[in-house]
This record gives sequence, structure tokens and C-alpha cells, in this order.
Amino acid sequence: MKNGLKTLEQTVATARDWLLIKAALGGDSKSFSILVSFHKKRVQAIGFSFFKNDADVEDFVQEVLLKAFNKLGTFKGGSLFSTWLTRIALNTAINAKNRRQEYKPLADEDRIAAPTKSPEETEIRKATAAAIREAVRELPEKYAVCIELYFFYDNSYEEIAEITSLNLNTVKSNIFRAKKILKEKLRQFYEK
Repeated sequence: MKNGLKTLEQTVATARDWLLIKAALGGDSKSFSILVSFHKKRVQAIGFSFFKNDADVEDFVQEVLLKAFNKLGTFKGGSLFSTWLTRIALNTAINAKNRRQEYKPLADEDRIAAPTKSPEETEIRKATAAAIREAVRELPEKYAVCIELYFFYDNSYEEIAEITSLNLNTVKSNIFRAKKILKEKLRQFYEK
């Protein structure tokens, strides 16, 4: 039933997005603002995975949303709007990274660690998040991008293939290899 519910939610979200896109293309700027409100957190999450400070993330988000607004007429619906927007965000982040040579693959521990019941659990989660962040940072970029999109942004293999312009088997291979490397790196962390 869970898969059926997810499919229904995706169908409703897709229909909602299409209505808002049509209205925005018709000149209704409020519709674009509403559309963005449903997807802004995903763009921010990508920003936090690439940039070190909040000001850079906010600049990144604004740049992505401006690009999306300017290119909205090119969205043909061959994918979900969220996938299209994620691709713009990822391209923008990678281009910025190449310009600045500044990359931080995961967000702060506080953004990763879920609320817990005790300070000890919080510290364990923070240490685990730091170890994961460090392990992902050490991955080759082609693996890091795929594994982040898979685990941290909950994209399917097919969505990752579309976002990264890689073929499906390459995405599966990159994720498999990234998991294998991470497993070994994290095993070393827990053996310390």
C-alpha cells in the first residue's frame, strides 16, 4: 500500500506542478512562488551539500530559482518538475564548484542527525554523521554525486540517471561501488 500511496502523491504533485507551471507561464508570478515553495527545500539541501556557509547557500538557491524561472518555458514534462529543478541545481552547484574549488558533500551534522532522546545519542549521531560526511568527501566525485542523490535526496536510479545524464547501468554501478567503499571506510571508523 505504501508504494500505491507514493504513486498517488506523485500523481497529485505532478498535476499540481503542471497547473502552477501553466499559470506561471501565463504571467502569474504568484504561481511560480507557490511552485517554488514545494521544491525549495530540495534546492537548499543540494546547496548545503556543496557550500560551506549559509550566505553561499542562499545565493545558490536564488541563482537556481532565477534560472528555473527563466527556463520554465523549456520544461516539457518529460520528467517530474522536481527532477528538472534538481538537474538545474546540480549543474549550477557543479559549475560553482569548478569555479571555486570548494566542495562539502554533506550538510552539517545537525542537519543530518535526527532529534534523539539523550545527549549521548545526539553525540553518537553527530560523530556518525561526521564520519559519513568525511567518507563521502573522500569518494571520487562520480560516486559521491550518485550516492548523495540516492541516499540523501531519495532519488531512484532512473531519476539519478536523468539528473546526471549517466546511463542507468552506470548509475547502478557508481552507487554499488560507493556503497562498497563507504562500507569499508565506516567499518574502520567503528573499529577505532
